[in-house]
Amino acid sequence: MAFNLRLPDALRKARWKVKIRDKELREPPHVTIIRGTDAWRLGLRDGAFLDRRPDPSAIPDSLMELIEERETWNLLCDEWDRLYPANPVAGVDAEPPEVD
Repeated sequence: MAFNLRLPDALRKARWKVKIRDKELREPPHVTIIRGTDAWRLGLRDGAFLDRRPDPSAIPDSLMELIEERETWNLLCDEWDRLYPANPVAGVDAEPPEVD
């Protein structure tokens, strides 16, 4: 089942959506930002856009700020890992984080 990030009313009413779609197993971990028929894929490993088009500058700053907030980013990474445990954000060969 896909994951939909809950957005503030102003962004939602402007037809913005942020999703982790179904059937993305072979794709690099990413979130899809959608408005109408336009879709931007934002990589969860490095925060870079995976495609050159549509132009990422069309995404409102307020939406990008929301996505990049630590709590939201961690939620998106956790949801990707839940949906695609064989393709985790950290990567299958990544070193585990150091724990104090």
